Amino acid sequence: MTSSAAYLVPALAVGVPVGVYALFLGLVSIPYVQRFAVYAHKVNTLWWPPHNPNRPERWGFAKNQVTPFTLKTIDNQTLYAWHILPLGLYAKHEAALAAQDRSSSGGFVSDITSSLNFKLLRNDPEARLVLYFHGNAGHITQSIRPRSFHALTSVSSKIHILAIDYRGFGLSTGSPTEDGLILDARAAVDWATHVAGIPPERIVLLGHSLGTAVATVAAEFYSCGTTSTSGPYSDNGPRNTTNDATNTRDRSQKPLEFAGLILIAAFSSLPTMLSGYSIAGWLPVLRPLTYWPWLLRKVMSRIVDKWQSDQRLTALTKFAKSRGRKFNLTLIHARNDWDIPCHEDDKLFRGAVKGLVEAELGVGIDYGGSDGLEDETEEERERIKRAEERDVERAVETVLREEKGKRTAERWMGDGSKKEKERGFVTTWYDEGVTIRQELFPYGGHNNIMFYSPVPLAVMRAFGLVDEPESRLN
Repeated sequence: MTSSAAYLVPALAVGVPVGVYALFLGLVSIPYVQRFAVYAHKVNTLWWPPHNPNRPERWGFAKNQVTPFTLKTIDNQTLYAWHILPLGLYAKHEAALAAQDRSSSGGFVSDITSSLNFKLLRNDPEARLVLYFHGNAGHITQSIRPRSFHALTSVSSKIHILAIDYRGFGLSTGSPTEDGLILDARAAVDWATHVAGIPPERIVLLGHSLGTAVATVAAEFYSCGTTSTSGPYSDNGPRNTTNDATNTRDRSQKPLEFAGLILIAAFSSLPTMLSGYSIAGWLPVLRPLTYWPWLLRKVMSRIVDKWQSDQRLTALTKFAKSRGRKFNLTLIHARNDWDIPCHEDDKLFRGAVKGLVEAELGVGIDYGGSDGLEDETEEERERIKRAEERDVERAVETVLREEKGKRTAERWMGDGSKKEKERGFVTTWYDEGVTIRQELFPYGGHNNIMFYSPVPLAVMRAFGLVDEPESRLN
């Protein structure tokens, strides 16, 4: 008689992992648990005294080069922030800056407008400002963030940084949600434009990882007047007294044209990215469900924060082209990114080109206006829109197939063997006032790419501070 152990061991070997995975899926379907996992905002080093962000000198900054302060959002959350002076500008005013006494507040500045640092930003007509939106987990001084701040502020005496911790991160109040982080981005832009008085053409929106989604929605909100949240402007700037379901900004406010939107290690949308995501590059999250598409769709429908950057880029490029406005987009990714696959940039690039095609075809270019289908039945309107979408998709596929290769410069950065893993490229797409630039580098991973030369160069290029050959890859 065959021993029952012969069946028990294989059953346990299969059943236990399946049971654990099923429990994991059940837990992450709970919004609170899901957001805790996605944002990882409680994973930080604030419990360790040396990581007190009110002491920026511990991360290699000069005395009082950084001003720690707070912003208020329209829903009364308090965001912790850093204003970082460019190193060259700091050197010119070192004695006066270092003489500021911040000892009584432990380094924190309750009124940044009274500081010399702020005045050097506000009163300089040549000052540029990078609004820096970091990725998930940690806080403003964790991981590679201080090194990336150093990289950006050392290339020009004109480039300042405003970096924030989103709600629930670091010393900021609240808990993160998509709508909440959108309000956080608005608080940062409103502070930059209305308190610091920096015109949008001297502002770059820069995001890394999760921050790419936040930067993209900030660009969408201010550049073409559409958002996925509603409500008045931040307390740091003009207020819109209406709060309706249109999810649009105050139409009396002129759309802004930023110097650029720079996305490093970006993803197209959270559900799409998670469907192929692996923790540390080897432990799959939802990928096993691809064998059961119906189950994958079910699980993906439970993702509460969508972060659909590809659709937002479509809206941005469509609005810019149809209105004759400028829009400058740069996508930077490393091929060896183990966290967010580099092919996510292809989806974002496609989304941006799709907006140009829709504008060319006249698809939905009148935001908030008539779509010309008022006299049709609901069923007929849906049929017409589906047919229109199919036409757009075919047009996008055609234009990418015929044109992208012509606009791409390639280079292999290894031993000359031209292995695919060592291939980098730059694709530059111009269409009237819209520029879309995609850069792929073989190395840099998910984090280190942030302080490699491509990122500071992209910022300099957006600000018009460097004239770089289009084929440059290192």
